[in-house]
Amino acid sequence: MTSKIKTIKLGIGFKLGTVNCYLIKIDKGYILIDTGPSNKRFKLEKELESAGCTPENLKLIIITHGDFDHTGNAAYLCEKFNTKIAMHYDDLGMAKQGDMFWNRKGNFFIKRIAPILFRFGKSERFKPELYIDDGEDFSEYGFNAKVIYIPGHSKGSIGILTEDGNLFCGDLLANTKNPVLNSIMDDTEAANISIKKLESLDINTVYPGHGNSFSMDVFLKNFLEMNEIK
Repeated sequence: MTSKIKTIKLGIGFKLGTVNCYLIKIDKGYILIDTGPSNKRFKLEKELESAGCTPENLKLIIITHGDFDHTGNAAYLCEKFNTKIAMHYDDLGMAKQGDMFWNRKGNFFIKRIAPILFRFGKSERFKPELYIDDGEDFSEYGFNAKVIYIPGHSKGSIGILTEDGNLFCGDLLANTKNPVLNSIMDDTEAANISIKKLESLDINTVYPGHGNSFSMDVFLKNFLEMNEIK
């Protein structure tokens, strides 16, 4: 069965554009992938309400990685909707401590400035109920999809690949102008390995954390051409 996907675009602030949350309609409810920043909570709740997503039918919140613009409403929704949060263990400290550079490399200046600008408030911090890793599936929640471990943007970055070939890739890839490898990478080598991994999978459409959805074939063609030029 093909799942119905609702893209929810939320402004980030700091003139940083928008971020995507994805509400997936399944047979007996909904799955939410990422939750946006806390400053757009009212809009997110309105979007969930208009789609028919309620505390009775939100089965699971999946977090693709630990950045504030993806986790800002996770703790709030977990309590309000009485549901569980799932994410990869390697980004746990980001969620628990509210520090985007908890386990990232980064240069000295960025590591000193970023926590001041982007630190999570205490109410946005959380500990997920579920830790998910490569190959695990969500069949017990009625969601025909599996976890693809794709580090690069962060150590705990994951993608969610549905049985009909839709990939929710977090911030490994982006499409604000053209489908590209995200310009913000903690580990470029790991990111390139993740791209190689995605090449081997049956992926039709990619739903990125930032920008519009795109064909995986188009991305791979552009990516390979750019790397040949280099």
